[in-house]
Amino acid sequence: MSSRARVARRIAAGAAYGGGGIGLLGAAAVGVVVAEVQFARRQVGNHGTAPVHLPSADGLYGRAYGDSVTEPVRFAMLGDSTAAGQGVHRARQTPGALLASGLAAVAERAVQLRNVALPGAMSDDLDRQVALVLADPDWRPDVCVIMIGANDVTHRIPATKSVRHLSSAVRRLRTAGAEVVVGTCPDLGSVEPVQQPLRWLARRASRQLAAAQTIGTVEQGGRTVSLGDLLGPEFSANPRELFGPDNYHPSAEGYQTAAMAVLPTLCAALGAWPDEERPDVSRAEGFLPVARAAAKAVEEGGTEVTAAMPTGPRGPWALLKRRRRRRTPTQDPVPAHTSDLPSPSSD
Repeated sequence: MSSRARVARRIAAGAAYGGGGIGLLGAAAVGVVVAEVQFARRQVGNHGTAPVHLPSADGLYGRAYGDSVTEPVRFAMLGDSTAAGQGVHRARQTPGALLASGLAAVAERAVQLRNVALPGAMSDDLDRQVALVLADPDWRPDVCVIMIGANDVTHRIPATKSVRHLSSAVRRLRTAGAEVVVGTCPDLGSVEPVQQPLRWLARRASRQLAAAQTIGTVEQGGRTVSLGDLLGPEFSANPRELFGPDNYHPSAEGYQTAAMAVLPTLCAALGAWPDEERPDVSRAEGFLPVARAAAKAVEEGGTEVTAAMPTGPRGPWALLKRRRRRRTPTQDPVPAHTSDLPSPSSD
């Protein structure tokens, strides 16, 4: 087992059994990373100094696919500023809208989106967000996407605590009958003002958390998609194109890149993606112990990890998939008033 897989397994085990002493890095290294990232954030944008305006993407997508028999797919977004779409000005540019539009096009069904993500949120806010999503007994999600983790790293939240909150959120949503897809912690080493060697430390911390998030999510019956490597090299190579005006949050094109990576897994969770669910050896897919699959996933953005066999000589096993991406369509939501929605099926 690789060192990254071992660390991820220790973090996930600590989360499961209530441990709190396992950190992402040594305390001194984490302190340096945090200081540098917080300095970088002061240099880009107005974090914490101005109210955040977020376009509301809640509503109905793919209305042309709606009818009086088939209910819309109920889709919820949870997480932090990335899930909320901070950094863009149009609802259609947010990741929730992009994913809802793409899901509607692939599944050929209307999709109703609710986004409860909060800029600045850490994993401990997921308890509140899940409660919001499940509060209405007449609106229970079919599928949820969670994007969380960056603020946990920059605020020095113990990795075990972060994973514990995420695992609990996935478990509650799965118990309520929803499929769950987690976009794991993005690569903080891609934030442009962070310089070496701190960029390397930030990248290492982000990837360790992402791998541990994968283990915690998969063991609760969810799926993960790695965003770290995807949003790392591509953002670093095209910072003016893929970062927003504050140089910290993604631009519209950056969110499109992330949505392209998550959409195949989102659709597959509902049985709507055309790819085979069996591993394609030509794409280096296969079954692995979950810790090894988690470690491999962070090395290539867009890699999916989902539960496979529940037991094995090294614990639970997972299927590692690298699905082909497609660009997501964009559309504005139709406000989802009760009168706008198709009637439920009689059966």
